Parts: sequence; structure tokens; C-alpha cells
Amino acid sequence: MTEEGLKAVPLVDIDASGIFKYVLIKIYGHETAEAKEPSTTVVRGYADCTWHADIYERVQGIVKKKQLDTECLGGGRIEHNPDKKYIKIYGYSQGFGKADHLVTKRILQTKYKDYEIEASDEGY
Repeated sequence: MTEEGLKAVPLVDIDASGIFKYVLIKIYGHETAEAKEPSTTVVRGYADCTWHADIYERVQGIVKKKQLDTECLGGGRIEHNPDKKYIKIYGYSQGFGKADHLVTKRILQTKYKDYEIEASDEGY
């Protein structure tokens, strides 16, 4: 169930437009003493969530129903402009720290192939 459950989880789920907080989350099937395997890393960002923790809690609730676990790898902000086919990733989460924006960029490129995607360590 765990590998099948992981494959069913979309890599990207962000709002269609706007500026909002996001989190980078590792989702894994089971934990052993050596590693958390199998796993996948996903990007989630929603404008209706005030805090990074709100996004993380929403995802935790969904994946726990599929018998999967999560680990938050950090957060930041996303500016999504579909008219210009542009996404900017920047900032950090006060609670979870800064996500690796280059990893976030690579994951976003799987869904937004024809977008210009910029990652910056500047700004909040």
C-alpha cells in the first residue's frame, strides 16, 4: 500500500495565482532504523492558510488516511503569476526554517514546464 499510496500523491499542489506561503514536505511509507523509505518530496502552498503550520497540518491529515507519514523540510513563499507563466520562490518559515528553494524549483518544474521559475534566498 505504501508505494502505491506514494504514487497517488501529486508532487505539486499550489494555488492557481497570487502570493502565498508554501512548505516542502517529505512523505514516506514507513520508517526503519536506517531510513524512511520509500519516500517522495512534495510542494504545497495555499493562500487560505495563514501559517506554514496550517499547510503542513492539512497535508498531514490527508496522507495519514493513506497510512503515510510526513516530515516538513522547511517553507517559504511563492509568487504565482499564471498570466506571465512566472513563479518566484523565496523567503522562509519562522517555524520550520527555510526550504531548499532549488529542490522546490525542480519539483515545480514537473508541473509548470513552460514557466519561468525563479528561486531566491532574498526577501520574506
